[in-house]
Amino acid sequence: MKKFILFVGLISAWASAPAGNPAPREARFGGSEPAAMMKSPPPVFDQQAALTISQGAIGNRIGDLAFTAGDGRRVRLSDFRGKPLVISLIYTSCYHICPTTTQHLAKGVRIARAALGPDSFSVLTIGFDSANDTPAAMQRFAREQGVNLPQWDFLSADPTTMESVSRDFGFISYRAPHGFDHLIQATIIDAQGKIYRQVYGMKFEIPLLVEPLKELIFGMPAGPSLLSSVSNRIKLFCTVYDPASGEYRIDYSLFLEIIIGLSSIGVVSFFLIREWRRNRRRLAG
Repeated sequence: MKKFILFVGLISAWASAPAGNPAPREARFGGSEPAAMMKSPPPVFDQQAALTISQGAIGNRIGDLAFTAGDGRRVRLSDFRGKPLVISLIYTSCYHICPTTTQHLAKGVRIARAALGPDSFSVLTIGFDSANDTPAAMQRFAREQGVNLPQWDFLSADPTTMESVSRDFGFISYRAPHGFDHLIQATIIDAQGKIYRQVYGMKFEIPLLVEPLKELIFGMPAGPSLLSSVSNRIKLFCTVYDPASGEYRIDYSLFLEIIIGLSSIGVVSFFLIREWRRNRRRLAG
């Protein structure tokens, strides 16, 4: 009889439950947290929106932010004014994408400096996970990636500084089960501290990095000397990427073709003008 009453009670409870509604979360997972106290889901990373924000940062003047290097030095962005600067944002607990990105960036930096000059620009890698990307962690990350190039620092930032970096650089990141969701982004800053170009991708095409740097370096006035300015202009047009070798080289053939073309036009113009003057004198006589 007791079993029968229990069975009827279970049937009644089942019949009175709203159709189609699953049991509350605390019933399904054994929790007792009230619904109002349950955590909201993390924001979803929207790559297109992040790209729009990143592109919108082009032209921003970067604030004079301060960071800490692996050896304890305080480094300010104003220390790098006067020539272009490349900034890459990573987090050290990333085990594949950030290391691969950094190694590919190092390849691009070597190619760029071989073409543009060893002291032509500086590079910074900044850890955006402030809680874990300590100076020691950044120093270890650089060592593990085999990056030991001059004028390239690996820096840590406090949370307040990273807020400014995110705002100025148009950099969006969200925590995710695997670490962080974010754009793979390297930012090129001009000599005056303004964002000139954003470069995206784990293994970007090398000219995407070198061409903007070439424009900034050879497009800048070299000084009061007219000869230096002319030399820079020639280098701007004659430093070209060779896909076969994957490197840049100076090719003066285009410049020579321009000179030959202009000389030919000048010679033809000279003879045309001379004949026109002769005909004019004959008609006048």
